[in-house]
Amino acid sequence: MNSVRAITIDLDDTLWDIAPVIAEAEKRVLDWLTRHCPEVVDRHGEEGLREERRKVEAEHPELRHDLTVMRKLTLERVLLQCGYDAALAEPAFEEFMHARNNVSLFPDVTPALERLSRKYPLVSISNGNADLGRIGLRRFFTACVSAREVGVAKPHPEVFLAACKRARQQPGAVIHVGDHPYQDVLGASQVGMRTVWVNRQGETWDQDFRPDMEVRSLSEVTEFLFC
Repeated sequence: MNSVRAITIDLDDTLWDIAPVIAEAEKRVLDWLTRHCPEVVDRHGEEGLREERRKVEAEHPELRHDLTVMRKLTLERVLLQCGYDAALAEPAFEEFMHARNNVSLFPDVTPALERLSRKYPLVSISNGNADLGRIGLRRFFTACVSAREVGVAKPHPEVFLAACKRARQQPGAVIHVGDHPYQDVLGASQVGMRTVWVNRQGETWDQDFRPDMEVRSLSEVTEFLFC
């Protein structure tokens, strides 16, 4: 990969473990609703709120790439159902975002980003709604590309092409680093980018297509590119 001129990097489950983050964020929203809009919690409960979100997603498939809108629409819906002002969705969602951006980075992340960003333009790519500024990583990235911004989600080619454009490089000169076989590896490879599969759990690759490189941490990426 000597001709690498830029790197795109996935966020959730590549730089941090997302499952406990979302669990805590949803708990924060439930706690906020319990304090300020108790009838919503009495009527729906935790699982009921998830079911309402699934209904909203089914009713608005054209918006599934925008997780922020999906959650806000769900909050507005349950608030109105219980006679509350839909405007309360904003402070409720802010509770979610506060916890959603309170992530615990994998130990290799900050050292790797520091080293890589000194040599390459880094562009983040995400289907989620993490805010790198709030997390404290924005300084390492030349640009950030999200499914919400592009209008489609990974593995759609437009997401990766938008990231390459932000990096001012052709796809063949960019490598994408991510954890998901389809959203990351397949998506990036379809536009001609080279791919690095971050396999932190030591899972077995069982797809017909393959990444150009498999690593257990970002440290291996830096060692390879700087060797």
